[in-house]
Amino acid sequence: MNMIGDPLSIGRVQLPSRVVFGPIATNLADGRAFSDRHTAFYRERAAGGCGMVVTEHASVHETDWPYERCPDATEASRGWTDIAKACAEFDIVAVAGLNHAGGQSTSAFSQRELWAPSDEPDVNTREVPKIMEQADIEAVVAGFGAATALATESGMAGVEVNAGQFSLLRQFLSGLTNRRGDAYGEDKTLLVTQVLAAARANVGDGIVGLRLSCDEMAPWAGLTPDAAAAVAAQLAPLVDYITVVRGAIFSVAETRPTAHHGTGFNLELAGAVRGAVQEAVGDSVPIIGQGSIVSVEAAEEAMASGRCDAVEMTRAQLADAQLVAKARSSAPIRPCVLCNQLCNVRDNRNPIISCIANPRAGHETTDAPEPTGVTTPTGATGSDAGPPQVLVVGAGPAGLEAARVAAGRGLRVQVREAAERPGGMAATVATAPAHARLVDLINWLADDATARGVEISYNSPVTADELEGFGGQVILATGSTAAPRLFKASDDADIVDAVDVLQAAAGGELEALVDGKQVAVWDPTGGAGAIAVTEMVAWAVGNKGGPPVQFITPDANAATMLSLTGDLAGANVRLQQAGVDIVKRQRMVSVSRGSVETVHAFTGERQTIAADLLIDVAARHPEESLWNDAGARHVRAGDAVAPRTVAEAIREGRAEAMALPLAPTRTLDGEQL
Repeated sequence: MNMIGDPLSIGRVQLPSRVVFGPIATNLADGRAFSDRHTAFYRERAAGGCGMVVTEHASVHETDWPYERCPDATEASRGWTDIAKACAEFDIVAVAGLNHAGGQSTSAFSQRELWAPSDEPDVNTREVPKIMEQADIEAVVAGFGAATALATESGMAGVEVNAGQFSLLRQFLSGLTNRRGDAYGEDKTLLVTQVLAAARANVGDGIVGLRLSCDEMAPWAGLTPDAAAAVAAQLAPLVDYITVVRGAIFSVAETRPTAHHGTGFNLELAGAVRGAVQEAVGDSVPIIGQGSIVSVEAAEEAMASGRCDAVEMTRAQLADAQLVAKARSSAPIRPCVLCNQLCNVRDNRNPIISCIANPRAGHETTDAPEPTGVTTPTGATGSDAGPPQVLVVGAGPAGLEAARVAAGRGLRVQVREAAERPGGMAATVATAPAHARLVDLINWLADDATARGVEISYNSPVTADELEGFGGQVILATGSTAAPRLFKASDDADIVDAVDVLQAAAGGELEALVDGKQVAVWDPTGGAGAIAVTEMVAWAVGNKGGPPVQFITPDANAATMLSLTGDLAGANVRLQQAGVDIVKRQRMVSVSRGSVETVHAFTGERQTIAADLLIDVAARHPEESLWNDAGARHVRAGDAVAPRTVAEAIREGRAEAMALPLAPTRTLDGEQL
């Protein structure tokens, strides 16, 4: 590590490292007040060496209540004080995020009209806002000023004003949403200028940062990179730093996308803004880069190349709160896989923030800190360390997490895996390019387990007799098996499971599998797996000049469940780009040679679709052979319980390991351990 551990001066404060934890929505609030859960959440990132924490955005006016547990600045004082004190324990700078979401809010909670520069309805809610009058504008400016004063009085080092995604200020800056004929339409920077002036007047010796969307990805009317660079240069004298983001009303998912977009996608934009700002004010206003920067190497390269002065690594620090500390010691860092499965909380489930790789994230007040012990003495391996006290059957995410946590608690652990490599179903799914980052997580789990003294044996299936003879604790993480099909199929029908397709792809045999065939994909689950398989197959078919793949779903859109990760629109666009025909609202009835029969989910009308090969992406069943033999003497985790995501598997594996008794157990020969 070179640059990310270096200090950075911003205004009158100094960051001890150049890694920022950004203002991510958490749903941790107690009503609309920052809670003890917030304090513990931020404290953990500060303890890990993060240079600056920017708290979740707090609304500065009563008309703004964008999600149920969004903090309100008027109720934030005690929480800001506690967070500032927690960060100060580690000399970390704490800054208050301030916002008004404008037309991207909702009236569901406030029971008030939305405020916006013009009456352009939000793309998602279609709620038409009120066109703000001069008194409304003055109230918002005063709200930002009052919130800034309260934040600094509460101990925060300053504020970060949001003019990025979900932001009234960006809506005023943009021709997409600002069609006013008054001064605020003629000079679209006017409101932002007034807000920043109000913040500066109330921040005292603190700092004022600006989160600025520099590409609305709507060049016909929105902020373009060139225009935004000029705006940033104009506003730079009013602020102490600028965080460069992207996205607007037509591109919400582009602000914090999944792995389909790769990493560091905003860095070229950040570099252009940095150049414009330096030309205007020199080096006095650092630029913070943002955009799926999740590895130390990428962060270092971003700064070394001169595109930014610091990096926002929010999701990376959800996966591993100790990221900076580990980078300083060259310790392995638990990776972020850019999935958005648990860190994207603004959906109708109203969930609490967490991370698939790190179940403790967001639950710091209820989940015990992860044990870090190593059970194998230096130089001791295998029998030198004594016989295992815990046997974990299966080296998928659930099994590996269970093994490494149990070892951290001081137990001697053995993992037996029937396959030749770790990962289970997650490793199979990682065959799909968009999910390839799962391999990094699997490898980290396996390596960390080994470092803690866990003995992992591959190509080593476990029999019921061996389980019967094992005198210690057993965790079954045996994964899944294909489920019985819920539709009729003739004997000559050509049907394969999604797993078969992924395995064919891993072996370089995918094109041979689909060559010359009309392929149909049946997706009753609406998840990411079906999209990944379909994209791979569609491109393979296209490479062979074959007919379009038929994607059959009972839903109104393909991949309905991807609305939870922000990839719903993106997935449907990618399918269209790959030439896939999406057959909606259909349920599978039967499959025969050369065709499938479906029934419309609403009308009951039957339809015959040509298909030489059907790929079935139905949910799988638990692999229960050892469980049925062993009964309730052991415990299960992951797919061995029910179809699970990686998040659920890791959480369950950790929970079962934490619940293991530490009392002595006996081996088959009766020796007490």
